[in-house]
Amino acid sequence: AVLGFEFGYSLSEPETLVLWEAQFGDFANGAQIIIDQFISSGESKWGRASGLVMLLPHGYEGQGPEHSSARLERYLQSCADNNIQICNLSTPSQLFHAFRRQMKQEYQKPLIIMTPKSLLRHKKCISKVEDFTDGHFQNIIDDSTIKKNNIKRVIFCSGKIYYELIEKIEENNQENIAIVRIEQFYPLQISDLTDILNKYPESAEIVWCQEEPKNMGGWSFIFPYLLDASDRKPIYIGREAAASPAVGSAAIHKKEQTKLIIKATVLKS
Repeated sequence: AVLGFEFGYSLSEPETLVLWEAQFGDFANGAQIIIDQFISSGESKWGRASGLVMLLPHGYEGQGPEHSSARLERYLQSCADNNIQICNLSTPSQLFHAFRRQMKQEYQKPLIIMTPKSLLRHKKCISKVEDFTDGHFQNIIDDSTIKKNNIKRVIFCSGKIYYELIEKIEENNQENIAIVRIEQFYPLQISDLTDILNKYPESAEIVWCQEEPKNMGGWSFIFPYLLDASDRKPIYIGREAAASPAVGSAAIHKKEQTKLIIKATVLKS
């Protein structure tokens, strides 16, 4: 009911930045009717444009199945005809520029953002002042910390898992793995992926790493994009397919998370 109200408000007040935030991302499950009937298809069915922003906490932080997943895959399955914008941002400045763009762009589209709660207090999730004043929104963030000629594996990921991957890579002093962040899943141009991959050796492995189970998250959506962007078949690294979004045990969660981070960052000799 509240999401329906906010959607209606965004129609009647198009010059207002209207945001609806779920306490946890999975709480949007109860609003699925509004999402399917109005937010993802309202412009196609009735020609009504909305700039509503949905903020959905999403990140595997050991809090159990009800507090981990905002069901990113559901929103990605609804993407077509440039109907909505789906983001999973990794820096404060990216969030700022997403909000600014939402009000400044010439058209209105609903914006759905995955917002991991742990990044609110993560010491490395910071932006410089110039990132806000002189920067701009980036659909994809390439790795600028390494020499691309030495790269043996290019890891594509999205959201908070980036910080866990980079921490492990720095811990191991590895200089042959690059991490590319998908900040906006949709709309996404294959040419943007191709331009990035062309900077790396043709022999480098292409990996998609995610926290979510294989049948969830961004894997099914991003796979054909990565396949079209390169002749190399992308490798999946993440949790196995599961019926539940996450386990209920913090200990098992930590074991799963550690295993996938190691698998993504340790190369075969």
